[in-house]
Amino acid sequence: MSDDAIHKVRLNEHEDFSSTQSFGQRIVTPVRFSTDPRDIGWVRQNIPCQTACPADTNVPAYIRMIIEKRYGRSYELNRMANVLPGVLGRICSRPCEDKCRHGWPGNGEPVAICHLKRSAADHRSAGHRITENLYEPTGKRVAVVGAGPAGLAAAHDLTTLGHDVTMFEKEERPGGMLAYGIPEFRLPRDILEMEVHNAIRLGVDLKTGVGVGTGKDDVRIASLLRDHDAVLLTTGCMAALSLPLRNVERGRDIATEVADAENGLDFLMELHRGETKVVGKRVAVVGAGFTALDCARVALRLGAADVTIHIRTTEEYIPVTKEEIHEAKREGVKIHGLRTPVELLLDGGGKLTGVKFVQNRLGGWREGGRRQAIPIEGSEFDEPCDTLLIAIGQKTVNDILDVQVDLDRWGNVRLAEDGMTSVPGLFSAGDFVKGPTTVVEAVGHGREIAIKTDTWLMGRERRKKVVKITPVPEPLRERSFDFIPRQDVPTLPVNTRFDGLADEVETGYDDELAFEEAKRCYLCYHKYEIDVDNCIYCRACIEVAPRNCIKLVDGVEIKDNGTYGSLHEASEWDKVGAIWVDNNECIRCGACYMVCPTKCISITKNEIFHQDL
Repeated sequence: MSDDAIHKVRLNEHEDFSSTQSFGQRIVTPVRFSTDPRDIGWVRQNIPCQTACPADTNVPAYIRMIIEKRYGRSYELNRMANVLPGVLGRICSRPCEDKCRHGWPGNGEPVAICHLKRSAADHRSAGHRITENLYEPTGKRVAVVGAGPAGLAAAHDLTTLGHDVTMFEKEERPGGMLAYGIPEFRLPRDILEMEVHNAIRLGVDLKTGVGVGTGKDDVRIASLLRDHDAVLLTTGCMAALSLPLRNVERGRDIATEVADAENGLDFLMELHRGETKVVGKRVAVVGAGFTALDCARVALRLGAADVTIHIRTTEEYIPVTKEEIHEAKREGVKIHGLRTPVELLLDGGGKLTGVKFVQNRLGGWREGGRRQAIPIEGSEFDEPCDTLLIAIGQKTVNDILDVQVDLDRWGNVRLAEDGMTSVPGLFSAGDFVKGPTTVVEAVGHGREIAIKTDTWLMGRERRKKVVKITPVPEPLRERSFDFIPRQDVPTLPVNTRFDGLADEVETGYDDELAFEEAKRCYLCYHKYEIDVDNCIYCRACIEVAPRNCIKLVDGVEIKDNGTYGSLHEASEWDKVGAIWVDNNECIRCGACYMVCPTKCISITKNEIFHQDL
């Protein structure tokens, strides 16, 4: 469709609208699909939550549907970008909330975007039917290796694009780290199983318990390449990093040699495979990520009396959500910072008695935004423990490759611009490419590579991102919504959490709490524009605005890529070229729209949209 404006058409044929057909006047709403860099740039700049989401989730749109109590539609808007809304509504790392405009200085706390995602999943009707846009069968066969988040997202999209998809998973259940790395008290397995089923229900042939690699009974990648038109590797980062210690050669895994020490990732995976795990009364966890916190909270539920997490820097720099840290502390986990393990303490029989640490001080900033930890000479001290769980990170295992593939210096697969490895027809996505990331990053990358795989298979692009622009007839926010505080998510009482591993700690928003929290959203996808040809420069909009969001300007910077840059404000009337809405400051309250005497202010809804070609 061209980018030319399409006029609104109201079909008012004086029909007799029966109760079974419709109510009111039918409206054909003008919609424009744009690839103009200015429109794409506006969305990327002015909807920071969506821009921060690796899956490109249309956050304002699904939150607006919650205000309208249209939970099913909200769920579908989530699913368009992320095939696992109920899962990520519980365990997402929430990069969107870090960028939320409501959390900017002076605006209060970020909107609880993740909890609202879960609300859409929790409150949609039991009879909700999932809808998909489907291409006709292409006859192309694709093998997806690994049924984790990246593989599930890619398999789903490849199926909707008409390809025959076979998925190979070495574990007995699909889900990858979702099923084997995250405890049930954070992610109930019935929710995971339902959303995995929905992701592959369109015809994915799932083969579990089938390994792909170089082992005796493994399927070879070379044979998959012969039998399929394309192969997609999404096996993730499934190997724990070994703990570096004094007098221990590099690469040697001390966790396999000391009976009371264990890698945290292996600990969780074996637990979720059904093995019985036992911990001592005093458990020390080394690490600062989600796996470390999960290990600590699981240890409490397995009967540990004292659980401590030891980190190299400080709690401020732990790369997990503040709520996870808060709940772990409520349960009794203690976090000790500025320490690095240097030696394991063993008794005469080789039994673990503790860990020797060195005290650190904070140094400068490392690449990636984290602080350096600098050891202080002569500051060693001992911490007693009965069990040590090591959760300092994960790495890619590439020994499954029986074909020659270019790797980077970390052992991750290199991809070309088209998403393909150095082997024709062999693609890869998720942590196997990027190293250890997050679930939402894996989902986003899986979907991105699925589209690139389809483009290669079909010889042309068949699904692309555009900006969908739709008129909005009136403001949808009230100024009073700005003063609603962030709604805390209800949780189980702490004293009821330790009877097992399956009781979900966060119980989620009820209908009322979801409605209150949703109202806080600024609806940043609403764009307010002033028609300078109809504006009479009466300043009524400026005077009524509750913030400095409407400005007199003599020009607007246009960047090299065609997007808008900074405003050039004018202080003298003879130099004013226009009255301009500064969308960085606009809170979409609609006060300017309501007061304008010439109705020269328009509102449009601007959304990133996958357009099938």
